[in-house]
Amino acid sequence: MALLGKLLVRRTLGGTAVARLTEVEAYLGVDDPACHTFGGRRTPRVETMWGEAGHAYVYMVYGMHHCLNVVTVGPGTPQAVLIRAAVPMAGEAVIRDRRGRPDPVCRLLDGPGRLCQGLAITRDDDGTDLCDPRGDLWLADDGTGVPPAVVRRLPRVGVDYAGEAASWPLRFRWDQANGS
Repeated sequence: MALLGKLLVRRTLGGTAVARLTEVEAYLGVDDPACHTFGGRRTPRVETMWGEAGHAYVYMVYGMHHCLNVVTVGPGTPQAVLIRAAVPMAGEAVIRDRRGRPDPVCRLLDGPGRLCQGLAITRDDDGTDLCDPRGDLWLADDGTGVPPAVVRRLPRVGVDYAGEAASWPLRFRWDQANGS
């Protein structure tokens, strides 16, 4: 929930875009059946989750959509938060060009695949230090606070295979940020 309201900054040759995080989803590591590291799974794909907190874990789902996560705990404790949605704060034209769709601004980065497409995030960004503003992808804090009273706690999306863990209220959405 602490990531809500933070800014995700993406700098590319095509331009810079800034988006405010409005929806995130937590994955709790080896004891979470919905997590890629459940049961201690350690493969080249998930190795970043086993590393330093504040780094990007980027994977591809369905062979076509990238998903961005922030590693949250640190070495040996593979937990992460999926960035599910954001609203553009700067660089909307760059985002629209990447998305190639006439979506309303509140839908441009609504969903992990749309977010990665609009911000040009790929597997090449896996392992990026999101705390380093000298890079091409980082998180920034402009002081915008998100009061817990305006955050909805919801079940996670797309993890029905995880049984009961699919219903855990680990998705956090700040609806007021995009007028929903």
